[in-house]
Amino acid sequence: MKRYCQTLTLVDDEQMIKSYVEAHAHVWPEIIDGQRKVGILDMQIYRKGRMLFMICDTIDDFDWQRDMARLATLPRQAEWEAYVSQFQGCAPDAPSSAKWQMMERIF
Repeated sequence: MKRYCQTLTLVDDEQMIKSYVEAHAHVWPEIIDGQRKVGILDMQIYRKGRMLFMICDTIDDFDWQRDMARLATLPRQAEWEAYVSQFQGCAPDAPSSAKWQMMERIF
């Protein structure tokens, strides 16, 4: 299993943050199905104020660039990304790599 950790800062608007949290309480089934199809075993997002921390556990042969590009082509993925981008303060067509920043494991 591989693990990837990323961070993102949400917009500075408490109501928008609440909406983002609510959206993730009801992630569309197609999004979860797409994650499984490309090899994401588990994804968790934690929040502290405006800061998000994501843990993504994948299959051993998962390649971040290749498999995330494939994920972007699956049903409703672009729609989901456009929807949640309003809370992330990014352009709806910005790639995930422009929003989420990969973190380096130091311990």
